[in-house]
Amino acid sequence: MSDQAPQKCGLVAVIGAPNAGKSTLVNQLVGQKVAITSAKAQTTRARMLGIALHDEVQMILVDTPGIFAPKRRLDRAMVSAAWEGAVEADAVLLIVDPVKQRRHELIPLLENLKGRPERKYLVLNKVDVSKKEPLLALAQELNEMADFAEVFFVSALTGDGVPELKAHLASLMPEGVWHYPEDQVSDASERLLATEVTREQLYRQLHEELPYDSAVRPESYQTRPDGSVEIHQQIVIARDSQKGIVLGKGGSKLKAIGEAARAELAEILGVKVHLFIHVKVDEKWSESREIFEEIGLDWVK
Repeated sequence: MSDQAPQKCGLVAVIGAPNAGKSTLVNQLVGQKVAITSAKAQTTRARMLGIALHDEVQMILVDTPGIFAPKRRLDRAMVSAAWEGAVEADAVLLIVDPVKQRRHELIPLLENLKGRPERKYLVLNKVDVSKKEPLLALAQELNEMADFAEVFFVSALTGDGVPELKAHLASLMPEGVWHYPEDQVSDASERLLATEVTREQLYRQLHEELPYDSAVRPESYQTRPDGSVEIHQQIVIARDSQKGIVLGKGGSKLKAIGEAARAELAEILGVKVHLFIHVKVDEKWSESREIFEEIGLDWVK
């Protein structure tokens, strides 16, 4: 870092309809994986932060849950976390998938954004698979609805257009000392990150079979004398009938989930990982304040 340039530090809120590509974009901006990505909507529960660096600028990225009509307590907590992340941001990015659009979720979001004081930027994702004319027409239409400061066209998957977006965001950040050490990319404790990685595998491997009412709880996380990490986790499901789905024949599904999560954690943490997972049925887990706080959510009445 140069001695002359003052440090800058700011907050960027990343919002959008479920599955618009928010987590993938955050991972691109940071330069490595911090937020879990999954084809299943609403996988981001906690306000996972990514920390992106650009020269002397540190940008704290609040990767918010997709904002949708909340019915259950879990949904309300996710929505509350999302809007909490958008308050006091130095910039708000609205990520839109021009292919799926999901207008029933996008329009209320635009309505909500319209009157907000923060600088707002429209980010149209998936330009690698979209035709130019409809893309430009969509940009114009959405811009008229919420008055964005600028529109960016990116592909979160390939990284196309992301460096320009990152440089522009960096230019908006106010002067201020960095909030995090230079080598830190996420504020999620490693224990929470470990549960997120397992949860991602749970969704990825069980697809539509498993409803959203499942959680991964951290039980213990300790470093062994040889430097490796021993992690114990509990997959909580709401119904006994779901147990067979998670376990698979002879425990094969749970084993596959555990192996994939362990391999990914070893790569992220840079050490050998011993991962132990068991399944518990708790019909009322989504009403448990303790579990909410464990997975990084505020308890919302």
